[in-house]
Amino acid sequence: MTATTTDHSPAGPAVPRARGTLSAGLFAALASPQQAPPDVREAATADPYGEDLHLALYVLYELHYRGFADVAEDREWDPALMPLRRALEERFLGALRADVPVDRSTDEVFGELLVEPTDHRDSVAHHLEHNGELWQIREYAALRSLYHLKEADPHAWVIPRLRGRAKAGMVAIEYDEFGAGRAENIHAQLFAELMTDLGLDTEYGHYVEAAPAPALAVVNVMTLFGLHRALRGALVGHFACVEVTSSPGSRRLAAAMRRTGAGPAAERFYAEHVEADAVHEQVVRREVIGGLLAEEPRLNSEVAFGADATVHLENQLASHLLRAWRAGQSALLQDSERRTLSKSDCDPTL
Repeated sequence: MTATTTDHSPAGPAVPRARGTLSAGLFAALASPQQAPPDVREAATADPYGEDLHLALYVLYELHYRGFADVAEDREWDPALMPLRRALEERFLGALRADVPVDRSTDEVFGELLVEPTDHRDSVAHHLEHNGELWQIREYAALRSLYHLKEADPHAWVIPRLRGRAKAGMVAIEYDEFGAGRAENIHAQLFAELMTDLGLDTEYGHYVEAAPAPALAVVNVMTLFGLHRALRGALVGHFACVEVTSSPGSRRLAAAMRRTGAGPAAERFYAEHVEADAVHEQVVRREVIGGLLAEEPRLNSEVAFGADATVHLENQLASHLLRAWRAGQSALLQDSERRTLSKSDCDPTL
């Protein structure tokens, strides 16, 4: 069945500008159900970490969240779009499986993650804490908004795929992420307040135009793992990796907010994660991972893969950010026709 409704989503952002033939073809198909999406053979040969693939995949995935104002809501599961999405996912997932270590155990992976590196040259949080300028902090927040304005949503996909201790532990952590019953404490709301302190636009998806492929990839991988039951172990690994590494990183980012005078809400967001994620780390390792592997021990290497894939993609993003910033340049896409946050917007002294 091909979707033909004109009932568009009232709350979603506009579809962004294309970055290549894949995204251009997809966006044409989203604009008109009579237009066929790109051939899957094109996706199979695309750069698995490239701008075109990740923008196309990001837009397809966003149909499962807020959607787009000019795209009919029932395109979410339009069968005409599924072959393309599957081809994009296979290309991306295949690259991840080829590029991260194989056959690692969760004990091995998390034993490494629990030890903070002594060499901080590749750490974005360390750079922002000690050397970052306010315009760099604003760029960082703009890029992270693609996830943090829907924080914890991608991980919620795994809940119905877990049982017992793993499910109970996951729901306990997600309950905190969603404000423990208080709307004003939902972490996505706290991040919106951080953005307000930094003078950023809090509209959902506003900065996708400015986000380079490495920033899109770290968001896409969560939904890739979340939408596929077969990848539930990888999503648990991703979630655990984020929780285990969050507390020390958030401590540095809170210090960066204080040093640069970013504002109380900006500091609060990361200060909140220092305490909360220190507790979450224990729950996710003992209950979520421990419970999952007690039920399904064969998923051990998949949990490890999810964590290693997360580190791999975060390292790619860190390299992109630090290379640009150390050269005194913006890390955002700088096409003058795109709606971007330029360096001059970030630094009032320029």
